[in-house]
This record gives sequence, structure tokens and C-alpha cells, in this order.
Amino acid sequence: MPPSPPPAGSEKPARIALVAALCAIEAAALVIGGIYMLVMGLLGRPDSPQQAETGGLTLIALGLIPLFATRGLLLRRSWSRGPALITQLMALPVAWTLLRAQGALIPAGIGLAVVAGTALVLLLAPATTRALGIRVQRTTPDA
Repeated sequence: MPPSPPPAGSEKPARIALVAALCAIEAAALVIGGIYMLVMGLLGRPDSPQQAETGGLTLIALGLIPLFATRGLLLRRSWSRGPALITQLMALPVAWTLLRAQGALIPAGIGLAVVAGTALVLLLAPATTRALGIRVQRTTPDA
């Protein structure tokens, strides 16, 4: 199946660029965190090097999801909303966990909650749905 082209004659709304930027920030944070964990697992003195390396590789792999979503959003592909939504829904419990922690993790939790919440609102907005060419199916008959 060929990729869905953007709707004809319409420009990319700023909301798509903003949500793509938020996904890119999340992707970068995941990849950077994963590289840090991987390096510290290999060169540092973690309690469990194997766990640090596995966690680092997992974060890097998870960072690919919002990265692909970012690319799809910028190209206005309808499929890109799914991975972007999944990323935001996965970020909310992480933000909650960070908010219940202590010290510098609380501001990180606030930032993550703001980013994920903003991205969810933008992704679920009807204007975004239309801009991505997603057709909304009616569940009630027209009168």
C-alpha cells in the first residue's frame, strides 16, 4: 500500500510541526538516556552492568518510536498519529513516577507531563486529524 499523501491544497498546520517537535524531543531524551546508561554500564561501576546495558539498549530502541512518528508527522502521513499517541500514553505513567520521586526528578516529571499532555491534546484535535488526512467515521446516522 503506497503512503497516504497529504490532503491536496492545504498547508502544514503549525500544530503538526509543534507535535513533531515534541516527539523529537522525547526521542532525543530516550536515545541520550539510553546511550548514557549503556556507556555507564560498560565503563562505569553500576550495581548490575548487564541490567544497565540492557536498559540502555531498551531506551535507545524505544527512542526510535517517537523518531519515526516525528518523520511521519512532518511528512503528514496518517499512520504517524498512532506511534505518536502510544509514545505519549507511555510517557504519562513515567511522568507520574517521576513526580512521586524526590529531588531533581520532580521537575523532570513536570516537564514530561507537560510535553506528553500537550502532545496528546494536539494529536487528538480534530484539526490535526483532518490535516493528517484521517477520515472520521460517523457512529450515528445522519438525520
